[in-house]
Amino acid sequence: MNETPERNSPVHMPVHESFNLSVIVFLTVCTQDHKPLLARKEIHELLRSIWSEAGYWVVGRYVLMPNHLQLFCAPAGVEYPSLANWVRFWKSRVSQAWPWPEEQPIWQRSFWDTQLRKEERYSEKWEYVRQNPLRKGLVSRPEDWPYQGEMNVLEWHD
Repeated sequence: MNETPERNSPVHMPVHESFNLSVIVFLTVCTQDHKPLLARKEIHELLRSIWSEAGYWVVGRYVLMPNHLQLFCAPAGVEYPSLANWVRFWKSRVSQAWPWPEEQPIWQRSFWDTQLRKEERYSEKWEYVRQNPLRKGLVSRPEDWPYQGEMNVLEWHD
């Protein structure tokens, strides 16, 4: 019998680049043991600040849920570290600056990432992500969720 082995963590494929095509990655990062730590004004501000200083990759649209965050990101320039290194960097910086030490550890070890291949996928994924607070009963309209935003416009180029 040929059984597929179970994966304990996601496989992070290198970013695939093609001449003049956009590189946009959809990322999901969860808190350790799915603790509801993220949907707070202080954490929203902290993440935005650290993402701004992290460089190399830029954050586009994002939504912070209580126990995970989802965002779209893209390389900031021609040369950039791997997505895994960038995520490791900002997760570490957020953990160091976390205002409530008793809540450590903050992050689940890995993350889930998908490189988008078509503009429609970007629009579809964003609509799904922005509906998360509504689906979870946290707001009556997605636009009422205070822990979301767009730091950089990530444009799709074919």
